[in-house]
Amino acid sequence: MSARSAVIVDAVRTPIAKGKPGGAYSEVHPVDLHAHVLRALVDRTGIDPALVDDVISGAVGQVGEQSTNTARWAVLAAGFPESVPAVTVDRQCGSSQQAIHFAAQGVMSGAYDVAIASGVESMSRVPIGSQYAGADFAGPAVARRYEPGLIPQGVSAELIAQKWDLSRAALDEFAAESHRRAAAAWAEGRFDAEVALLKAPRADGVARELGVDETIRPSTTVEVLAGLRPAFQNDYFSGRFPDIDWKITAGNSSPVNDGASALLVTSEEAARRLGLKPRARLHTFAVAGDDPIMMLTGILPATEKALKRAGLTPADIDAYEVNEAFASVVLSWLAETGVDPSKVNINGGALAIGHPLGASGARLMTTLLSVLDQRQARYGLQVMCEAGGLANATIIERL
Repeated sequence: MSARSAVIVDAVRTPIAKGKPGGAYSEVHPVDLHAHVLRALVDRTGIDPALVDDVISGAVGQVGEQSTNTARWAVLAAGFPESVPAVTVDRQCGSSQQAIHFAAQGVMSGAYDVAIASGVESMSRVPIGSQYAGADFAGPAVARRYEPGLIPQGVSAELIAQKWDLSRAALDEFAAESHRRAAAAWAEGRFDAEVALLKAPRADGVARELGVDETIRPSTTVEVLAGLRPAFQNDYFSGRFPDIDWKITAGNSSPVNDGASALLVTSEEAARRLGLKPRARLHTFAVAGDDPIMMLTGILPATEKALKRAGLTPADIDAYEVNEAFASVVLSWLAETGVDPSKVNINGGALAIGHPLGASGARLMTTLLSVLDQRQARYGLQVMCEAGGLANATIIERL
């Protein structure tokens, strides 16, 4: 039997909202937020949702309103037939990128003909960290192995800045550029084709559409960012890491956000049979693990592994999406890979657009598809750091 290819037919996302009370989607249940992009995806493609073999979705805060296999409830809320199954996966920030991998692998194996990969996160309604609520999630054996214990991602971002000798000015300049690129992309209509607007009720009871990503600040400057205080410095971590010159701030870190995204993944044969025109082939996948203290450096081995498997070099890739969890993560990756920064996060990144954790992987892929179309380019690579020292990398080929 010849190998089957998995293709992306289409992709859609919501504009990304502030993930706090008063944000544009803070009155929207995460199931309904997720259902919105599922409905938008089938409306855009014209596919009968009864044909979907599985909906594989990412979510990080799998507790409260995002608990108990939230993808299943989104499928039902979207009006799909009860026969359509769904599962929710957790690879932390890479959860919906992993959902894309699983959907594609299911298609390539012959287990699926048609699948949806999606993600959701409502950080306004399920605040970050709610899933562990102070519990010892790693256990005593991990604590002994990494004595004196694990650290928050913000401190890992500081360690990365220290190791790669990244200045505060460089971090803030990168953040300001992310806002500039994202604002320009919206102004020039480069996000229009990927977005499904959602009319959502606000605290005042009036329903309004969010027309742009809510955390983009077009007027942000390096000078404004320079006035922010380090966000993760305290007496305990300063004592544990006395050599750190603290420089990670709210301005060069990704914000907390609400959002959802979804992609239709099929076999090439199913796309032909259903009269669908694929946009890209899912070319190569890789996952990697790295030191859980540095934590956010897994994107380096993941990138290397994906390129090696694909038989490509960094120069062969036309556009990159590297998740901007922190400015130091992307700058260290650039320093190690030597990739031209003009190819990376062309329409801005998470520092500006936002990082709704479980939705971000599919959001980045949605934007990467747009960028390849806009540039009539061939190859795109997406890579995301994830808690625990993990990372996903995906290479797609535009058709």
